[in-house]
Amino acid sequence: MYRVQFPAFNPYCTEPEQSVSDNRKIKKREATKPDMCGNRPEGNMKNIVLIGMPGAGKSTTGVILAKALRRNFIDTDIMIQERSGRLLQEIIDTDGPDALKRIEEETILSLHTRNSVIATGGSVVFSSRSMLHLSRDGIIIYLHVSFEEMEKRLRNIMTRGIILSPGETLHEMYDERIPLYERYADFTIDCSDEDFEAVVGKIMRVVAPEGIVSVPS
Repeated sequence: MYRVQFPAFNPYCTEPEQSVSDNRKIKKREATKPDMCGNRPEGNMKNIVLIGMPGAGKSTTGVILAKALRRNFIDTDIMIQERSGRLLQEIIDTDGPDALKRIEEETILSLHTRNSVIATGGSVVFSSRSMLHLSRDGIIIYLHVSFEEMEKRLRNIMTRGIILSPGETLHEMYDERIPLYERYADFTIDCSDEDFEAVVGKIMRVVAPEGIVSVPS
């Protein structure tokens, strides 16, 4: 897991000021001619999977990133609602948090895709099976926000479909999930006080060495 901080840059095929490295071994891929936006034929088939707290901006960031990379965009919360025919909050209110976790896991395990940007629900990390499934064909990007930033962004906590254990506070939920996000993340992006395009730029820089996208030097 590698936490990255970069100055904002235009995510649409622009030039970075310097290269980046991380503390894990990156598989070397044969250099092939990238297309006009820097995508490499082999590496760019891997999914980019966004995880993080409720309010971290996974869905909005995912849409912008998918457009920048000309990829499919998948929101697993929307998949859950389509699969169940109910809103996330309805599932929690009617059947309880564990029911939503179960449906979420079933939904993730049914997902078979490549060359996609996937925005997950904040509770996806409670299922090791889901995270293993997502990591097989994807790079896991953790969008980190401070508790204060998350609290500021969550204006609809009672209707948003956030999984909280009985009696659990928002701060306790935050503290419980942080180690899980850090455990599964290949890269961590700090995105408190950042606009969405700046976050997309950071993601594109860290995935460039993976062959998903390359930015000309």
